[in-house]
Amino acid sequence: MALPHEQEPLLQTGQPQSNLGRNYINMATEDTPRSILRNNTGDTAGNIDQDEARRILRRIDWRIMPLLFLIYTFNFMDKTILSSASVFGLREDTHLEGSNYSWVSSVFYFGYFLWAYPTTLLIARLPIAKYLAINTFVWGAVVALTAACTNYGGLITVRFFLGVAEATVSPALMFITSTWYTRDEIPTRTGIWFAGNSVGGIISSLLAYGIGHITDNVHPWRWMFIVLGVATFLLGFGVFFLLPDSISKAKFLSPQERQWAEDRVVIAGTGRTENATWKWEQTVECLQDPKTWLIWSIALLCQIPNGGTQNFANLVITSFGFTSLQSTLINIPYSIISVAAISGTGWLAGRFRSTNCILIGLIVIPPVVGSALIGSRSSIPLGASLFGYFLLSTGPAGLPLLLSLVQSNYRGVTKKMTMTALLFIAYCTGNIVGPQLFISDEEPTYDTAFRAIMICYALAVCLVAVLRLYLQLVNKRRQREEGIQGSAGASGAVGGGKVIDVVDGRNITEAVNEVQLGPEDYEDVTDWKTFGFRYRL
Repeated sequence: MALPHEQEPLLQTGQPQSNLGRNYINMATEDTPRSILRNNTGDTAGNIDQDEARRILRRIDWRIMPLLFLIYTFNFMDKTILSSASVFGLREDTHLEGSNYSWVSSVFYFGYFLWAYPTTLLIARLPIAKYLAINTFVWGAVVALTAACTNYGGLITVRFFLGVAEATVSPALMFITSTWYTRDEIPTRTGIWFAGNSVGGIISSLLAYGIGHITDNVHPWRWMFIVLGVATFLLGFGVFFLLPDSISKAKFLSPQERQWAEDRVVIAGTGRTENATWKWEQTVECLQDPKTWLIWSIALLCQIPNGGTQNFANLVITSFGFTSLQSTLINIPYSIISVAAISGTGWLAGRFRSTNCILIGLIVIPPVVGSALIGSRSSIPLGASLFGYFLLSTGPAGLPLLLSLVQSNYRGVTKKMTMTALLFIAYCTGNIVGPQLFISDEEPTYDTAFRAIMICYALAVCLVAVLRLYLQLVNKRRQREEGIQGSAGASGAVGGGKVIDVVDGRNITEAVNEVQLGPEDYEDVTDWKTFGFRYRL
């Protein structure tokens, strides 16, 4: 669709336009006082042209995104290397019997569960980069120490503390993404760093294949944990020295560029996150919000399958008749499909504001079919069951889409971080339950597990349809009550009452240059209390 003519005034009054175009609706009177908010150094964003704005955004991307991607890549590898280790002697060397392995898989999420809410409180209050770096040091050390385990008790202990250490990673990355990016940019950026999950699956499979050929007394599974633990610890130094704690402390940007980066998030993001205090009334609002529990339930249903397939993947593949080494290679195409699903749906969700829920429903349908095929392996060809296993690979794309919904649809630092904690409590609960569905007496077919996976994903499709309908109804109600259409691409009313619908980078740059932000625009306000705020669907 063509953009309005370049000579058309940026600030418009009168009836709201469609949110497919530029929508500047002035709700203020002529006498409304306006002021430009200055940062601590006295600088303002000033006038930044479109070419310079693109350069600044590229610099932000190249500083922030590679670090987040690497963090999530190692996060996944360190968490799931257990699956590869299980077919390279870990179960035998640590004398695991019966359901012991299932509990070694699940106990990680007990630690995660325990620390999920406290860490969200700390993320909002501490220098985020330094806090994340310290967690990375601890998590790397715990991974390396796993190699020293000789029994079930030792494994249970280190896996629990690994869960505590890694509980900070996903909430911190969500916080950083919503700090730096606009509502339209959040889904794509979330998809990029979350794709590190599947890239980590590829790297860990290749690593396991290479290390699996080692025949010394240390044994391959121990080398897997040693190599990944040391690499993760070293990554902590990169996070400590390269990742800025906030926009205002980003030394790779000039003072004027830092103010521009802050202003664009205030206008087209979900508000400023710096110097926010914890507000218990926002916690209560989050718990009262119906979309909170719909998203929570969808996350739970998507993570029950994930908890099982993530830790039992190699065991399932070997049950098809493949060797331990072959099972590590077969996971590579599985991970490639996941990368494509995660990054592709993330881009689509960022490009089209009303597709997020639809995409969640679409990407969990293949796992419904896949789990049904694996569950019917006794009556169908082996190739069909293996095809069913690859259909499960799109399932992981559901979580980053839910994460981007939370980041884009929740305003207020406390409300957003409370929802983040709840989301990862659901994540933990699902990943605790999932491995328990893989009953040892049913090995290698695990009939109960794959029936449960099919049911969970099918229910998730139903709930995501309810969520989309609910968000649509809320948007229509708010539009009727406020008398304007509002925007799902803006932070709400700013600059004395204007609701700005930003459709591309040029609009953002013009808005930052021309909209005069006041101190009230930087206040920590929730989505419920923000005029003109509309939910992404």
